Amino acid sequence: MARGLEGKTVLVGVCGGIACYKAADLVRELAKAGASVRVMMTAAAREFITPLTLQTLSGHPVATHTFDLTQESQIGHIRLADSADVVVIAPATANVIGKMAAGIADDVVTTVLLATRAPVVLAPAMNVNMWENPIVQANLARLREHGMRVVEPAEGFLACGWEGKGRLPDGPVLLAEIERAVTPSDFAGQRVLVTAGPNREPIDPVRFISNRSTGKMGFAVAAAAWRRGADVTLITGPTSLPTPHGVRRIDVQTADDMHRAVAAEFQQATMLFMTAAVADYRPAQVADQKLKKGPGALTLTLTRTTDVLGAIAPSKGERVVIGFAAETQDVIANAARKLREKGLDLIVANDVADTRTGFAVDTNAVTIIDAAGRQESVPLMTKAEVADRVLERALACRRRGLPGGAESTGAPAGRAIR
Repeated sequence: MARGLEGKTVLVGVCGGIACYKAADLVRELAKAGASVRVMMTAAAREFITPLTLQTLSGHPVATHTFDLTQESQIGHIRLADSADVVVIAPATANVIGKMAAGIADDVVTTVLLATRAPVVLAPAMNVNMWENPIVQANLARLREHGMRVVEPAEGFLACGWEGKGRLPDGPVLLAEIERAVTPSDFAGQRVLVTAGPNREPIDPVRFISNRSTGKMGFAVAAAAWRRGADVTLITGPTSLPTPHGVRRIDVQTADDMHRAVAAEFQQATMLFMTAAVADYRPAQVADQKLKKGPGALTLTLTRTTDVLGAIAPSKGERVVIGFAAETQDVIANAARKLREKGLDLIVANDVADTRTGFAVDTNAVTIIDAAGRQESVPLMTKAEVADRVLERALACRRRGLPGGAESTGAPAGRAIR
């Protein structure tokens, strides 16, 4: 599956509010992501930011008038509506939201909105009292009923002096929502559980043993599954990575913590992606106080932790369970043995001794092995792209109900697979 916004035509509608200045950053980031960006503006928006700014950032003329002879020489507003892969209104004011809910088309933005068949993403931004007004909420509810996507505004200090909900969401949130809008929802109906990151097994109140995992691969899987329409829960060990937008996050520390969290969430899941580097051993005893340096060597006695995947997989039933094997030698053989011993549907093996595919990097190269022993080599690419390749195979397993998902049913994108 092609991912991202590259090659997509994104039509950005800018309405009159102080958050207009953020539209410039959005347009720039969309262009940076490879999208072809077109902009249209209301008259009120032009009081806050000039069309020239947005034209420079997008590289295309800005539509400002429905009845401009030059812009409308080829019925420009219809061409805009027809060419868009997605329409984004940011900021969406209470005024334009009300017009849309009532079917009013009295400027270029509202006219295009009535004419387009592309998905529409609304990013409201306004005073908190306006946002909470029941009329505004009723209008938004009506637009949602008609299939428009509403990105809830952020909370914080507002330009009007009030504090509360009403800020235009940050760029990464808007980009994620826009990307989801142009991505086929082939994971709709799936409840995906992902584990990620390392564990920390305490030695004393100050020290712990851990591993080099950063969680990047698991976070990429969680983000990709949400983008493709899944309801995603991410259980993660200690990491500095931000939570992917739209994903529910549960933080844990130890392997036992992770086992309890996975066991609690697994019954509601349809798929489990066990990307976490779960600790195999923990100190047999944890000191109550910080251990002091002594004259001789210090010996730690380690004991096995719970094998989380081994404990969970036998009860998988119709769920699809995918393991990950980070190896430094005999990568394929070690991964295949783990696949067989735990009764997995798929395992994803990668060589973490390679600096391009190890920890704390954004790229990976993996081998996906199914229960029949078939192997698929995925060459070096971004972890986000690897995540999509793994999701493809997992969805094939779900559709076919066969180990490894050797074939796809060819079900159309967007159909919920249950």
